[in-house]
Amino acid sequence: MSSEVKKNKTIVNMEMLLFALNQLKNKIGLTFKNPTLLQTALTHSSYLNENPGAFAFSNERLELLGDAVLGLVITERLFREYPEYDEGKLTRLRSALVRRETLAKIAATIELGEYLYLSKGEAASGGRTKSANLASALEALIAAAYLDRGLSGAKQLISSLFDTQIRQSARFTAETDYKSRLQEIMQSRQQGSPSYVLVEAAGPDHNRRFTVEVRIGNKTLGRGIGKSKKAAEMEAAKEALQNL
Repeated sequence: MSSEVKKNKTIVNMEMLLFALNQLKNKIGLTFKNPTLLQTALTHSSYLNENPGAFAFSNERLELLGDAVLGLVITERLFREYPEYDEGKLTRLRSALVRRETLAKIAATIELGEYLYLSKGEAASGGRTKSANLASALEALIAAAYLDRGLSGAKQLISSLFDTQIRQSARFTAETDYKSRLQEIMQSRQQGSPSYVLVEAAGPDHNRRFTVEVRIGNKTLGRGIGKSKKAAEMEAAKEALQNL
């Protein structure tokens, strides 16, 4: 390859990088001092296999660091914001937040896959929407923010991306624990497992309201109302725990 061709290729790559940088900056609210870190975070190993020497590294090393940074930041935040949660509940909540499926979902919200450097084959096989690629790229992006802006920069990025998911996961964990806790109590009293009975389903299809009672035998322990049977069951379990 002539020096002129190499120069033109470098210019094209830098233009692509600057485009991605500007697009991502608007989506994540974080400016990178070192664009090369962002470039590395977006580089899949398949791209280097197809284009040897194009970039120095793929995002695999950054992925490892990002996983550790994400785990630390998420764990610290949960520890501070949910002082009533014990170790087991914190662990379950953290696991739900840092698993591949969650990371891929969050990465998709900022269309991270569109900015990845992939081989032609990987791109053609749907690589921009693969959960593994999206999750890895998000972890690499977090590592790049950490190296570029320190822990405060990583926290800023994680906060902007994970806020909604943290609240949703915490609510789901709390709701799930209502039913689990009620069952534990009933079994410890040797009263068997509680049953959830649909009492009423009212309202139009777009605004249904379900009423559920949780019972032990013929005894009603609590009643709940929700927009789904699952939500009504959670409310019934919550009321039962309060009554107990």
